[in-house]
Amino acid sequence: MATVTTQQVESRVIETLASFGPDQSQITRQATFEELDIDSLDLVELAQVVEDDYGVVLKGEDMKELKTVGDAIDLIVERAE
Repeated sequence: MATVTTQQVESRVIETLASFGPDQSQITRQATFEELDIDSLDLVELAQVVEDDYGVVLKGEDMKELKTVGDAIDLIVERAE
């Protein structure tokens, strides 16, 4: 698999989260999913996008641990390596 960069993952995560409703300008690494009104079903959809794009499987327990957009990006990049 080709090397996945943090920037690639960040762009894809932000694009995906923006499709769920929040304004893209609000989606920062520090933003919490709660602040963005991202619910568990949205996170399941995000996990599916991540698996399709990067081959990274995020399980339910992984998703429960993620509090911020940055947490998600970091976990995806770590597992994609």
